[in-house]
Amino acid sequence: MTKLQEIYPSDRVTLREVGLRDGLQLVKKLPSTEAKQRWVRDEYAAGVRHFEVGSFLPAKTFPQFVDVRDVIATIASLPGAHGIALTLNERGVNEALASGVAEVAIVVSATEEHSQANANRSRDSAVANVKRLCELRDASSHRPIVNAAISMALGCSIVGPVDPKEVIRLAEKLYEAGVDMVAVADTVGYAGPKQVGELTKAVVRIAGSKPVCVHLHDTRGMGIANASAALDAGARVLDGSLGGLGGCPFAPGATGNVVFEDLVFLCESKGFSTGIDIDRLVAVRSILKAEMPGEQLYGGLARAGLPERKSAVAA
Repeated sequence: MTKLQEIYPSDRVTLREVGLRDGLQLVKKLPSTEAKQRWVRDEYAAGVRHFEVGSFLPAKTFPQFVDVRDVIATIASLPGAHGIALTLNERGVNEALASGVAEVAIVVSATEEHSQANANRSRDSAVANVKRLCELRDASSHRPIVNAAISMALGCSIVGPVDPKEVIRLAEKLYEAGVDMVAVADTVGYAGPKQVGELTKAVVRIAGSKPVCVHLHDTRGMGIANASAALDAGARVLDGSLGGLGGCPFAPGATGNVVFEDLVFLCESKGFSTGIDIDRLVAVRSILKAEMPGEQLYGGLARAGLPERKSAVAA
């Protein structure tokens, strides 16, 4: 079994909690480093094993990630826990590699307009950046997993609909560049289940034995329905954030990710064991409420709780 297969086994669903990175991009008040570490440890105790820990971006511009190395170290201290860090350029890649993080993520936009707004580069330049990351990975001592996310893959808030063929073309280029995994991101919750299912199925087909991640936002209330469609189409890696925090600062109209707790319930209801205790997971929201009291948290499970398992009564 390869390291990739060990981290992302094809015979089960892997859920990644992205609240510490995507979830903190638009918040008004930042949690302390100690609170982030408790966030990780408490979710780990609930059964979560995959965490997006932050970004290697200039601390002056993105103060929410100034302590990313501390969070990486916390995750590294927990047996079986897996950390993922986002990078946007070669400087960030080198810092991520030096940190020892287990997975390095990078973003390529599905549209030229969003690529310029988000990273000030063309899509071709972004793909070349991914290829360079893969070369640096191959030359590193610990060879982290490389994950390339295609943002705005299902619709762009700047230009509107996105041709699925463009996304498939980008996915093929990313696999050719050497990535271990492609993530299909509905960055602004543009699509519905039909579009998500069809695009996911197409990317799964070209991925072969490599995992495909689907990253969803709940902008128009389609997050859980879209996650169900992605699972039906063969995706086995899904992203969500605790309490539905998140949103892209360079995408007009962006809102939070699909609620992680509800995502766990969805998977369990469809027969995919997650190994996550939902009640203990929901309890972690208390950290967010204490550290970011002005932030709205979402989620049906937090509101209603798990269904009661009462014994059936004969008619």
